[in-house]
Amino acid sequence: MTPEMMEERDIVEFTDDAGNTLLLEVMDYFFYNGEEFAALCEAKENPADDDPDDDPVYIMKINVFTDENGEEMEEFVSPDDELMEKLVQIVRTRFGEDDDEDEEE
Repeated sequence: MTPEMMEERDIVEFTDDAGNTLLLEVMDYFFYNGEEFAALCEAKENPADDDPDDDPVYIMKINVFTDENGEEMEEFVSPDDELMEKLVQIVRTRFGEDDDEDEEE
């Protein structure tokens, strides 16, 4: 995947505990209790061939901070388990509404 494609599709690169690189695509941004969150799924080379119902969805809190050069940066952080339960319900509702709208068109 080219850097241009990554930027166009809002792809975020993560490194797991084992040092493996994981590319996730932001599906949606949303706010809960005044804080910003993102719902992400695995980035595929060709998203048109993808069945989104089969992919795991990751929910991350977005912390915004200013780095040493004065640039605004975003940090994706996993919410705690209690908050995650509430966020999962929100994401299910949001994507459930999107599915209903698609069916009506």
